[in-house]
Amino acid sequence: MKQLKWTKAFRKAAGKEMTVDSTLQFAARRNIPVRYNREHVATTLKAMQRVSEIRAKRERVFYKNRMAGNKEKQKAADRKLVAENEHLLPRQRASERIAEEMEAEAMEAEPLETPVVQEAPPRKITRKQKVKQRLLVGGGVENVMDVD
Repeated sequence: MKQLKWTKAFRKAAGKEMTVDSTLQFAARRNIPVRYNREHVATTLKAMQRVSEIRAKRERVFYKNRMAGNKEKQKAADRKLVAENEHLLPRQRASERIAEEMEAEAMEAEPLETPVVQEAPPRKITRKQKVKQRLLVGGGVENVMDVD
């Protein structure tokens, strides 16, 4: 049988899918009739949710482990591409290169000074005053001043 790249058989053979995991057995169909029980259904639904969480977590870890070395490989491929096609890159003028070198030397020679930050004087905290209102019999609202 020919294994196409999009089939489960190919993905498992190529190590792109988790083949051995205890959470995969829970998805197997069971043909045993069980009498309905409300508590049993509730615990089963909780267990199904927990198993799906565990499976998702394991799949994330599996994927991260599988993709672990890709950044280094991509950087190496990028460096190789730049080295092979260096003649296509724009050349840097000698004056620009000298200016960059002088800036780098100046940065190394000068110790980094931390700027002095002046703290603002503390502000007075003003509280919003609540406006007391009284409902009128005919409808509407009357503002009442609170005199201390």
